[in-house]
Amino acid sequence: MNSEHHHENDPLTPLRHSAAHVMAEAVISFFPDAKLAIGPVIEDGFYYDFLLPRALTPDDLEPIENKMREIIDQKSAFERTVITKTEATEMFAEQPFKLEIIDNIEDETVSLYTQHTFTDLCEGPHVSNTSDIKAFKLLRVAGAYWRGDETKEQLQRIYGTAFTKPKDLKIYLASLEEAEKRDHRKLGRDLDLFMFDAIAPASPFFLPKGALIYGLLIDYMRDLYAKHGYDEVITPQIFSTDLWKQSGHYESYLENMFFIDIDDREFGVKPMNCPAAAMLYASQTHSYRELPIRYADFGRLHRYERSGVVHGLTRVRSFSQDDAHIFCRFGQIQDEIREFVHMLMASYRTFGFEDISISLSMRPEKRVGNIEMWDKAEQILEETLHSLNISFEVMSGEGAFYGPKIDFFVKDALRRDWQLGTIQLDFSLPERFELEYATEEGTLERPVVLHRALLGSLERFLGILLEHTGGALPTWLAPIQTTVIPIADRHVDYAKTLTHKIKGFDIRVEMDDGNERMNAKIRKAQLQKIPYMLIVGDQEIETDTVSVRQRNGKNLGSTELNNFISLARDNIESKSAELRDLN
Repeated sequence: MNSEHHHENDPLTPLRHSAAHVMAEAVISFFPDAKLAIGPVIEDGFYYDFLLPRALTPDDLEPIENKMREIIDQKSAFERTVITKTEATEMFAEQPFKLEIIDNIEDETVSLYTQHTFTDLCEGPHVSNTSDIKAFKLLRVAGAYWRGDETKEQLQRIYGTAFTKPKDLKIYLASLEEAEKRDHRKLGRDLDLFMFDAIAPASPFFLPKGALIYGLLIDYMRDLYAKHGYDEVITPQIFSTDLWKQSGHYESYLENMFFIDIDDREFGVKPMNCPAAAMLYASQTHSYRELPIRYADFGRLHRYERSGVVHGLTRVRSFSQDDAHIFCRFGQIQDEIREFVHMLMASYRTFGFEDISISLSMRPEKRVGNIEMWDKAEQILEETLHSLNISFEVMSGEGAFYGPKIDFFVKDALRRDWQLGTIQLDFSLPERFELEYATEEGTLERPVVLHRALLGSLERFLGILLEHTGGALPTWLAPIQTTVIPIADRHVDYAKTLTHKIKGFDIRVEMDDGNERMNAKIRKAQLQKIPYMLIVGDQEIETDTVSVRQRNGKNLGSTELNNFISLARDNIESKSAELRDLN
């Protein structure tokens, strides 16, 4: 078995590796002519890919699990043998994917592992006996291409997981159930935020409510840009490939780009804003007095992502970033990074992300620039992070080819890590575009370019935020912030008056005067994740008040309308991640 992810340091790896072998044996018992591909251990579990005579369904998982238990009950040892490549070729003569793996092995010998009646190509590790597999679960069936190549065979993949203790498995399955409830694709449908259609694969259509949230995220970033000295620019989406050749993308990023022929010339749709920012800088002469120059660009980007890896909003082909490029002198790098980190940390907490971790990625083996410049750049980044009293992990060899970088990760409500922000030093772009500025001495020098994003892709960030909040967005981002619910028809006029007054305070409000009972209306508002509900009936009309409820079911009691408006406005203007109570 060829493993894509070794996870050598994870004590669960041998267990999950062994469970994958047992699963393959079980599948073969149902499909004797199955062609076996690979079955690596992955984060939180394992999978195995098969070429089968029919399509699997979720109903197939339970019989396969039961067969696995029968195999486990045999208490068979996992035994390793080593044979020659020639012997392995004969052994797996009916398994074309295994033959391809064998052919790519450089050694003249091949390692095998056998348990019960099943033998597979494998380097291990494994548990000693099948009886050690005590807590496992098959999770789902998916499609996969052999070697991830869309031009090759379409396989079927079975995902599973295994733990040493049933209690740990139970906890994990509960977390999966919660994650399913929070799946941003489901929330996007339920909350009428966005949709997808095969007419534009992996490219979201934003419905009015989703477009409103999207615009609010951009507005939020624009407010930050005004405070931190950024200038917003607008650049084209389609450029002659002359630009992409100059930037290096034509050479190194070709397979991820979309191209079009216009007037016998080849053009490329931009996958990133960097070359356009360089063109803007190069269009004028610059003095050291002007630096740093900060260009922010919300232009749409398009990247070809294979159909097998696209995923809702978090991996799309059409998107926008809160992207900016800072052109500065070498001596200004530290101040610019420090300012960016301050802006980023405050912003993440605004969105309710409190657990933030940082990695510092150092020079890769293949890189541009001289050693002295890399030494200085890495030193500056380290010193900057230390000066901010921030802990970070150093990742050797993980930097971009054009410079070291700092990446920022957040943990969501399910304790999953997401990489969001980044700031990257670039020595290559100024060279490729011959960018210059006049020094104080009158000489010309190259500026340094800092690529930076705080939220990253706005589509991806919205998907992450929806899952983090379970769709219960902060009041300032909620498409509908308040709903007014009249208990009976005789209360509708009063509800209309309240709704009109609330709109006058720039609070997004609607009135639900449908025929459902009050409790059904409240339930509907809760499902729509509307932060506040105002219930009005006879008592509220008599006392000129409203009865306030939160989407979490908390009843705040009755109050005057002005008190509620003050509460709502305070929640919106403060951009509080939590709902506030009445004073």
